[in-house]
Amino acid sequence: MADNGNITHELNYVTANRFYIEIESQITASFSECSGLGVQIDKEVYFEGGVNEQQRIFLKQAKFDDVTLKRGITEDLVFWDWINKTLNPGKKERRNVNILVFNQGGETMQCWTLIGAIPVGWKTPALQASSSTVAIEELTLAYEGLKVVAEQGGGGASTNLQRANTGYFPSH
Repeated sequence: MADNGNITHELNYVTANRFYIEIESQITASFSECSGLGVQIDKEVYFEGGVNEQQRIFLKQAKFDDVTLKRGITEDLVFWDWINKTLNPGKKERRNVNILVFNQGGETMQCWTLIGAIPVGWKTPALQASSSTVAIEELTLAYEGLKVVAEQGGGGASTNLQRANTGYFPSH
C-alpha cells in the first residue's frame, strides 16, 4: 500500500484470546490459558585487549522455556493419561504440539510447534466448598525444539516430524 509516496504495510494483529492447541494434528481441548512460550540463547562475552569500545558475543545453546496449558476440568482425561504414561516405566511418549493463534476472522495467523514435547508437570486446583469458580487443571510441557509458521487462511505447522537417527528432531 502506498500513502503519499511512502510504503506502508497493513498489519493483521491477533488477539491473545483466540487460540487452540493441537496434539498430533488433532484439536484436543478448549484451553483457557497458554503461558511460558519462549527461548533463551546462552552467550559468552569476550573482551579483546586494546578494543575498549566493543565486546565480542559468541552464541551457545538455546534453552526453551516450559509451556503451561490450563483448562477447565472435564471428564476428558487426556492430560492425566499423557502424564501417567510418563510416570510409568517404559517408553515415554513425546508428541508434537501446535499452538495456533487466530485473527478475528478465524484465520490462522501464526502457529508455534513444540517439537518432541513431553509432560513434566500436572496439577489440579485446590478444592474448596466455599468457591464457585471453575476448577482449572494445568499441564506443563518441556520440549526439544520450536518451529514457528506464519500463514493466513488456516492450517499450521506440520506435526509429522519424526526423530532422526541422531536422536534429535529435525530443525527445518
